[in-house]
Amino acid sequence: MEFRERYKVIAILFSLGSIVLLFNLLDHQILDSNYSTRAENRTLTKRTIVPARGIISDRNLNLVVINQPTYELEIVVSEINVNFDKAKFCELLEIGTDEYDQTLQKVQQRHYYRRNLPITFLENIDPAIYSRFQEHLFEFSGFYPVINSKRYYPYPNGGHTFGYVSEVNNEDIRLNDEFEIGDKKGVSGLEKTYDIALRGKKGTEYLLKDNLGKEVDLYRGGLLDSMSTPGQDLVTTLDIELQEYGEYLMQNKRGSFVAIEPRTGELLAMISSPSYDPNKLSFGKERAQAFLDLLSDTLNQPILNRTVQAKYPPGSIFKPIFGLIAMQEGITYASRPMTCTGEYVINEKKGFIQGCRDHPYPANIQIALQHSCNTYFYQIMREFINQFGYRNPGKGLDLLNSHLSNFGLGQSIGSDLLGEINGFIPSTSFFNEKYKCNECWRSTYILSLGIGQGELELTSIQMANLAAIIANRGYYIKPHLVKAIGNKPSAHVGKEKNFVKIDSIYFEPIIDGMRRVVNSGTGFNSFVRGIDIAGKTGTSENPRGIDHSVFFAFAPVDDPKIAIAVYVENAGGGGSVAAPIGGLMIEKYLNREISDNRKRVEQNISKINLLEVL
Repeated sequence: MEFRERYKVIAILFSLGSIVLLFNLLDHQILDSNYSTRAENRTLTKRTIVPARGIISDRNLNLVVINQPTYELEIVVSEINVNFDKAKFCELLEIGTDEYDQTLQKVQQRHYYRRNLPITFLENIDPAIYSRFQEHLFEFSGFYPVINSKRYYPYPNGGHTFGYVSEVNNEDIRLNDEFEIGDKKGVSGLEKTYDIALRGKKGTEYLLKDNLGKEVDLYRGGLLDSMSTPGQDLVTTLDIELQEYGEYLMQNKRGSFVAIEPRTGELLAMISSPSYDPNKLSFGKERAQAFLDLLSDTLNQPILNRTVQAKYPPGSIFKPIFGLIAMQEGITYASRPMTCTGEYVINEKKGFIQGCRDHPYPANIQIALQHSCNTYFYQIMREFINQFGYRNPGKGLDLLNSHLSNFGLGQSIGSDLLGEINGFIPSTSFFNEKYKCNECWRSTYILSLGIGQGELELTSIQMANLAAIIANRGYYIKPHLVKAIGNKPSAHVGKEKNFVKIDSIYFEPIIDGMRRVVNSGTGFNSFVRGIDIAGKTGTSENPRGIDHSVFFAFAPVDDPKIAIAVYVENAGGGGSVAAPIGGLMIEKYLNREISDNRKRVEQNISKINLLEVL
């Protein structure tokens, strides 16, 4: 009897214990989601699908920026088996064990390194090596092969314009929750301006792993996955063949070239020299050293985009603009003659005399432009500033600056190339501060502005836009580089015309004078048989060395298809280097080739090396 009672007690206790165990098992595996989540975490991989970055083409649909597949290996340090076969790992990837240790050390020194997050370990793995390694992937936990892409430039041109991409940093991730470690973004040029459109939208997929860590299937049939959206393609306004040719002519020179289609504001070429092959700044082992080399060249500054980030005194190419403004305000007229003795006397007693070149008598403004007469424009400038009284120069200067602002000077043009600076137009307040008084300065202090010297500074894109304004007889459309994003026109396409406050009748004498410059004046080296070109040379004085060579022009005169500006630092007179470059570029764009009788000019220009000139 006693045995039966003990048996009952033991059975009851056993049953109660079983019930408790079953309840705990039910709670752990069904009711408590933490355990199922932990189990899923051991068998699931969340993979971010990075879409292909949009490609870029020129105006003729030539591909200029594309994606090239690159094979990489990522590492999650916390998942590495400390006893894994390092020798076999290195043999499969054809690297030395020392290289493995050094690479791992560099990875752990990166500012965004985290033990439990994937980070790039090896880049640009040979496809055959990559494929062979994948077959042994299950032996190396913590390593993940990744097919990525890098930017490739079929034409090694336009580095400043197209820009480059780079991996995001911690600050980027903090400011934008769409970014993750390893993501890439545009950091300069069009890659930066249109980064959001180009990079598209990421997707996500969840994959099941087996007990060896191999990915075997989609989780829940892909129910939780999201599709990626490819980046949008850009169609630019650039003519890559013109860009390529311009970089050839500008090689071994410091300066810039900008070409615009006047009717639309489309930028045809943007050349900053010295330039660089944009492929060198694409992802790869050599990228860091290439970037360091560009930055360390402080003399030639190849990383500087001189088309929009350098400001220069325009020199005598400013004379046509000032001539238009002076005629509009009634200060002068087209047929006005003026005596020039080869110098302009400001104050003979004090020896204030400005020089001028030896040239024929300037019987009108056309001849004054043809031979770039300084005296002509000194006198007009003096009269313009003094029109409200000799002791009231500020009012005259303010009126001039109002017109210059209307021409898009002293401010960003507003193109879609980020980093564009304003240039500089000196104001009344500037001269009051300079001379420490309230308009104690006089017109004779600032006569050099009338010939594009002194404190006046423009960017190359502004200079080209001035040529476009004259070509259009009084208006411009904001210069821009992109005409289509995906299937939609760029916001710049079809924008309204920006008119300057100059009556149309004043443009013809100015254009006639610029035509004479090319046909038989200071810009004769830009003459191209069969193409009617209107242009103006400039010699920008450089107090620190050899003067700068400047030229702007447009053609054909009666049906303008291209307006250009050329600025070559330390090259001397405008007719010597800048003008022939301008003529060659116009000929190349309109005729698509250089005529035989101009080949010698082409060869001579391309051989000029000015990089050693200080």
